[in-house]
This record gives sequence, structure tokens and C-alpha cells, in this order.
Amino acid sequence: MSNQDQRFFDVFMVVIGALIVVTIALIFLARFIAGQTQLQWVREQPETQEQVAARIAPVGRVTLPGDLADLPPVVPVVAQVAPAEVEMTGPQVYNQACLVCHGPGIGGAPTIDAPGDWQLRLDQGIEVVYQHAILGYMGPAGYMPPKGGRADLSDEEVKAAVDYMLEKALD
Repeated sequence: MSNQDQRFFDVFMVVIGALIVVTIALIFLARFIAGQTQLQWVREQPETQEQVAARIAPVGRVTLPGDLADLPPVVPVVAQVAPAEVEMTGPQVYNQACLVCHGPGIGGAPTIDAPGDWQLRLDQGIEVVYQHAILGYMGPAGYMPPKGGRADLSDEEVKAAVDYMLEKALD
């Protein structure tokens, strides 16, 4: 190894050593400053420790068979409230369920614009029309699903929709 290489190596090792010492000093300085800052912040806000403890509290705990007596209830009992049922009107049912087929006349469905188609069905009696709307009907022109495919509708809602369509078609 030449004299120049030896000198470079010595200077390089001194620089690396100095960088390591500076790095270690910065790490200790940062930890010291962070510790002082956090301690000061905790002293100024004592409720912070309680909030942090509540946030990091375990979700559950392991118990042995004898420990079950002193445990608080796991899930509070909440009263179940039934949803309010609102009966829809004839126009609402028509717009939500009937319009899909009875609007364009899909599958032979009579439209509001064709009073003659409705009259053919009314010749059988209004109760038959209601029955076909509620229970479904397979005719020569197509298929009417029960309640227009909306099983959640009540019979009265379906009848109201039929009455609405008849009123509009026969006016």
C-alpha cells in the first residue's frame, strides 16, 4: 500500500468515525428533546393520559371458568324497534313496480294508453283482474308475475295500483 493510499484511508476512517459520533449525538439529543417535550405536554394536560389509556385498552380479556361471576355484561341489551310500515298509494306502486312493464307494454301488458286492452280484462270482472295482479297470470300474450315481481307489496297496494291504471286508462 502506498503512502498516498494510507493517508486517504486514515482520513476516510476519521471522517467515518466523526460521522458516527455526530449521528449518535443527534440521536441522543433528539430523544432528550422529545422526552422533555412529551413530559411537559403531559403535565400541562393530565386528562391526556386517561384518554390514551382508554384508547389503547384491550378489547377483551381472557378469563378462566371461575372468573365469569365478576365480569360486567358484554353487550348492553337494546330494545328492537320495528320499522314503521307505510302503505303506498296506487300511483306510488305503479311508478315503482308496474311502470316497467305496463309503461311500454312488455309481454302483452296493457298500457294506460290502450283502454281497449283493459276493457277485455274487465269483461272477466274486476276481481279476476285483481287476482291476476296479486297471484300472477300466464296468458297467451305473456306473463304477469305475482304482485308485479314485488312480493313485499300488500294485496291492498296492488289493488290500488290496478285501480289507478284503470282510472287513467278509462278516463
